Amino acid sequence: MKFEILIDDVFSVINQDKTLTPIANKKVLSIINDFEDGSWRYDKFQKFIWNNIKETALSYKERQALVNEGEDSVLTEAAKNLRLVDDKEDSGEGGEIAEILLYGIMKNYYKALPVVPKIFYKQNTQDYAKGADSVHIVVEDGKTFSLWFGESKFYNSIENTRLNKVVESVNNSLGVEKLKKENSIITNISDLNDLPGMSDSLKEEIKSALNRNVSIDNIRAILNIPILLLHECDITKTTTHLTDEYTEKIKSYHKDRATQYFKKQIEKCSGVDKYSEIKFHIILFPVPEKNKIVDKFKQKANVYRS
Repeated sequence: MKFEILIDDVFSVINQDKTLTPIANKKVLSIINDFEDGSWRYDKFQKFIWNNIKETALSYKERQALVNEGEDSVLTEAAKNLRLVDDKEDSGEGGEIAEILLYGIMKNYYKALPVVPKIFYKQNTQDYAKGADSVHIVVEDGKTFSLWFGESKFYNSIENTRLNKVVESVNNSLGVEKLKKENSIITNISDLNDLPGMSDSLKEEIKSALNRNVSIDNIRAILNIPILLLHECDITKTTTHLTDEYTEKIKSYHKDRATQYFKKQIEKCSGVDKYSEIKFHIILFPVPEKNKIVDKFKQKANVYRS
């Protein structure tokens, strides 16, 4: 990871409300960028996005076909698969940036394998346009695996009205048919077969576990929901250097937001079958100006597309 982690803890350590339950299945991750010469490092953030774009905007076979063509060719093809239009739903403009950031965090921090390049399929196959913003598999000790169906948002703020929308989206994603849909996408595309670093026997085990005829009850215990909230932040906007005062303010703010989010999620989602077995990870990442990030991203994408 190129960024600093401020909080990486189970929610039970952060939360002081002992009546709130269940909380043992929840974690909080707070990540920040740093500063240079009196400014937040926009270029560093953009580089991270573009260094991770190919895994979500190109299929595995496309990436392999371009391996000898050079990085510019890879980025050009990746940029062609970006929508670059305003998302009229929750994320607002810049939703693709949040999707790519989540992919980068999943790959670099959680060591996850990107099974479904979502931007690629959203652009190329309308049937796959809905559902989780990221689909990953984490392989542990080469023998066992967990499923990760991610939500990603890029908001102007993460006050309570925004958190309500995220909770609603997460709740909708946990329905039986939604989960079966995600499972069928994994098993029906070729990316799982092509992934390196996974034995053929484990691939077959994954396909068997995700078969539509198998009860969803069997996968809830291995299901993880990472929820990335990339957000504009007044604290970050008014800061010029990475100081202890800044990090403490962000920690305090993110702890408060995580607590409010999980309170709302428990109230909304506790009726989901086996809710206490599903693992939730809220990931918070503050930026100073959303529009500046979106505009720079679109400018660079349009250069590659042209």
